[in-house]
Amino acid sequence: MSRYSFLDLASSASVKAAQAEMGADQLWTPGAVDRQSERFTPDEVAFIASRDTFYMASVSETGWPYVQHRGGPPGFLKVLDEVTLAFADYRGNRQYISMGNLDANDRVALILVDYPRRARLKILAHAERLSLDADPALLAQVTTPGYRARPERIFRLRLAAFDWNCPQHIVPRFTEGEIEQAVEPLRERLESLEAENRRLRERLARQDPT
Repeated sequence: MSRYSFLDLASSASVKAAQAEMGADQLWTPGAVDRQSERFTPDEVAFIASRDTFYMASVSETGWPYVQHRGGPPGFLKVLDEVTLAFADYRGNRQYISMGNLDANDRVALILVDYPRRARLKILAHAERLSLDADPALLAQVTTPGYRARPERIFRLRLAAFDWNCPQHIVPRFTEGEIEQAVEPLRERLESLEAENRRLRERLARQDPT
């Protein structure tokens, strides 16, 4: 297996045929790309720790893919070590499609996006679900004090490979918190100018002989 293990896992006969059809097969021949993707580096750890949302795909026994949104406080997806992730699975609409899919096939694909910086991380992993009382230390690690949601289980993911996507076509979007942080200096400057304006008006009023 080459060091570009993400593409090794994602490539199939039909994928390779599509690459050949589009004239891209020589870009991805074994040895053409040397890219470590089997262990998280500090770059991936920092990126994951700052995310407040991701999308997770699983495959059902019918063959249909299913993509589920997961969200929470920044860093709710925990990097336990360089090959292990975990997160608390909070109660949602109670369809349990992802849970059922993973009981039959433990393979998942995650996409994490930083919209302001136009960065995207793809992760292939094997997932297992744990009851909340299976590992009290892990439960404490993946839950966030004060977050008002009800965890139902823990998902622990064993990394198979990851890959970074190019930033093309990622439209920058900003959360409410990011917008608040960006405009805070402007708000402070406006308050300072308004206070200065009030002082000037008061000074002029004292100097006006009428």
